[in-house]
Amino acid sequence: MMSKTPRAIVSVTNDLYTDNRVNKVCMFLVEQGYDVLLVGRKRKSSVSLDQRPYKTKRFNLRFETGAKFYAFFNLRLCLFLIFKRADLLVSNDLDTLLANYMASKLKPKCKLVYDSHEYFTEVPELINRPKVQKLWLSIEHYIFPKLKTVYTVNQSIADIYRKKYNTNVKVVRNISKRWNPKTILNKSELGIPEDKNLIILQGAGINVDRGAEEALEAMVHLDAVLMIVGDGDVVAQLKVSVLELELSKKVLFYGKKPYHIMMNYTHFADIGLTLDKPSNLNYQLSLPNKVFDYMHTQTAVVATDIKEVSAVIKKHTIGEILTEFTPETLAKKLANLFENPSLLNRYKDNCKIAANIENWETETEILKTIYPHV
Repeated sequence: MMSKTPRAIVSVTNDLYTDNRVNKVCMFLVEQGYDVLLVGRKRKSSVSLDQRPYKTKRFNLRFETGAKFYAFFNLRLCLFLIFKRADLLVSNDLDTLLANYMASKLKPKCKLVYDSHEYFTEVPELINRPKVQKLWLSIEHYIFPKLKTVYTVNQSIADIYRKKYNTNVKVVRNISKRWNPKTILNKSELGIPEDKNLIILQGAGINVDRGAEEALEAMVHLDAVLMIVGDGDVVAQLKVSVLELELSKKVLFYGKKPYHIMMNYTHFADIGLTLDKPSNLNYQLSLPNKVFDYMHTQTAVVATDIKEVSAVIKKHTIGEILTEFTPETLAKKLANLFENPSLLNRYKDNCKIAANIENWETETEILKTIYPHV
């Protein structure tokens, strides 16, 4: 009798639509011989998923935010995992770890892997809510030391976890695949102005303390267009500010897009922004994947002085770092680049060189040690 293909169940709390890191890991697992099922949740605003070479399931839950959401999601996920055949469970971030850990205890032959996308307990949504933060910390303290296989997105976070829990933590950065599109939509098809300098701020986490407000205010001083491609908890207020500041021709919102479509917008941008503020430890240690998306589309980068981000920009000379971050200093930096096309083009050329070094194909060599071919 032929043995069944090993099954991997990968879980996240988002709606699966724009989580490119998780998609890349799932694709890798398929290549490694796994039958992959990706589990998340469906929101009222969720759109249909594109066809993928692995299965997906999205839970419909009564609650979409807050403690009740996390409690019901983990309960539903835990029961689902217990009664589904699985040889590998992949928990993405702390908000899925409890369910995966409890299910794994009832599946002694099932391997549990923890993929930490950020320093979860120090995100801005928690640092001002000590009781909620304490709850997540207690879950982390209980489970983390018991984990045998853990990896995270950069060395800074890995070092903290190693010191805190005396656990071996590998690093798999959220780097873009080599970008070789068969076709690229033109500016008209994308709704992009034809004759303007273009700036982009992209991603699924356009949230508080990530610099979107300052980027918008900087546009008052610039003859350019800011494209906001993605979503987050400050986008609604940004749209109000655009009307108040009369910037509707300078700031354009495109909403969430599938990764391959989003990268078309990035391709046409002259400059990409990554503007996290060091307001919390999670952001201080962040290395957003948009940095590498910009690199792979030869889009120069302007960034706040965040340790991991600065290191990449300096190593490859692909952009500018803001030592002081205000709407005025940002506007001045952007204007200077537009007024110096030779410098801007040098950064773009360096992006092309860097993309041959910094890419997902290289990063998967580490994943192969975590998920050997089956």
